Amino acid sequence: MSALFIGIMSGTSLDGVDVALCRFDANFKLIATQFLPYPTDLKIALLALHEPSDNELETSILLGNRLASLYAEAVNKLLDANDLSANTITAIGCHGQTIRHRPELKFTLQIGNNALLAELTNIMVVGDFRSRDIAAGGQGAPLVPAFHQAIFGSKNVNRAIVNIGGIANITVLTKNGNHLNSGQVLGFDTGPGNMLLDSWAKLRLGKDFDANGDWAATGVVLDSLLSGMLAEPYFALPPPKSTGRDLFNDHWLKQHLLYPHLRSQDVARTLVALTAHTIHNAIAQDCGQIDEVYLCGGGARNTLLVNSLKEMLHGRLLATTEDLGVGVDWVEAVAFAWLAKQTIDNKPSNLPSVTGAKGARVLGAIYPK
Repeated sequence: MSALFIGIMSGTSLDGVDVALCRFDANFKLIATQFLPYPTDLKIALLALHEPSDNELETSILLGNRLASLYAEAVNKLLDANDLSANTITAIGCHGQTIRHRPELKFTLQIGNNALLAELTNIMVVGDFRSRDIAAGGQGAPLVPAFHQAIFGSKNVNRAIVNIGGIANITVLTKNGNHLNSGQVLGFDTGPGNMLLDSWAKLRLGKDFDANGDWAATGVVLDSLLSGMLAEPYFALPPPKSTGRDLFNDHWLKQHLLYPHLRSQDVARTLVALTAHTIHNAIAQDCGQIDEVYLCGGGARNTLLVNSLKEMLHGRLLATTEDLGVGVDWVEAVAFAWLAKQTIDNKPSNLPSVTGAKGARVLGAIYPK
């Protein structure tokens, strides 16, 4: 079996698809990456699918087919750029695009036709990673903490890996080991990452995101607005917990924008503060003694957000996963390559301490080439 795997991730930010080519042998290596942005009409259609509508079953299937074609295009471009053929890759781990995540109702839905993806790439595909954990009583998320432990764990210090995508999540890796199931691991979604700020930037600026937080930096934090948002019951829930666009969406934001004549840049600045505060509060209240914090995801490139976190963390080491060998944009794609390998090897890849499942489970469904 080849040591080469490909991971595909398309997250709640709906910006596009990240693809990572990885080697998993005695020494892990991220070999190459590929990003394809979502066409505007696809992003709009996916956003609309998050709300109940007529004919959403057929719409989700057709969009899943379209996503599979886009995923396959990204994979094939990656292979061509690296002079590799499909038969050199053992498997693709594909997360798919989350449309619903309702673990309290015992289901989650990620679309992206894995059978079609296998057909279009001629590579085995592993997908639907979250359902088995939910079937075992878990949240089905976050799933990347097991990967974080295997690749980023330390024998000497307690680390937190904070992924700031559309939703922000945190993994706590206590020292004493860097192998799966050695040392304690805690992981959960802290709340909104970039999602609300991106939506606000689109609405007010016509841009997909606020680059570096430059626009938000021209505003001030609105304390009353921030206090109202921090009163969201989700933030007070103990882990394990997970969330997504089902809760933190445009409707949620509008419920809080009840004050007249708010400056747009002040709302943006307050949304950055919301992300920073909820990450900091999670570390302070739920994570014990943390020596080092490593950021990844698109939020790691938001200078204002990073500086806000630095002020709140009071001298703790704050760095990015670049310093641990994986670029900030590629951690989740690499994680799903690793999850595919775990499935092919018939090894568990959920962490019950993270998801709340009643036991470790082998995750995913396999679609042979």
